[in-house]
Amino acid sequence: MFSKSADERLAAWLELRKQVESSDTPFELIIDFWSHAPFIPYNRLIDPYNHTSWPTPWEILVENKYDDFTIALMMAYSIKYTKRFNKSSVEIRSYFTESRSQMFNLVCIDQDVVLNYKDQPMSVSLSAIPDTLTLDNLILIKNSS
Repeated sequence: MFSKSADERLAAWLELRKQVESSDTPFELIIDFWSHAPFIPYNRLIDPYNHTSWPTPWEILVENKYDDFTIALMMAYSIKYTKRFNKSSVEIRSYFTESRSQMFNLVCIDQDVVLNYKDQPMSVSLSAIPDTLTLDNLILIKNSS
């Protein structure tokens, strides 16, 4: 999917969101879809601490460059931009390990379900996140205007 043209990537993202509407495993669909994104270590176009620096999800798909935060952001948009979950609370929570040697950008739905934790192929409960991680940033994802 990610090696296709920009129009095909946009169409594939629309199809993903359509599948999420009726799937018994919507979060696993999203995790699987974004696990194939071409990863770059750091996307300097997006500052996680400054939402005004964020391109739209459509611009991100056209650019087709994803770091850990961008993947979390697109997972969050993939949830929030559906009828099924548009009223859900969707957050990106950035956690550090105690030594600050590792960061996790987790997508949290309704303060319960978590995506993007340690490349897990499935969602986990927020209670599964170790207390040894320190919350550094919390971003509430809103619907587009």
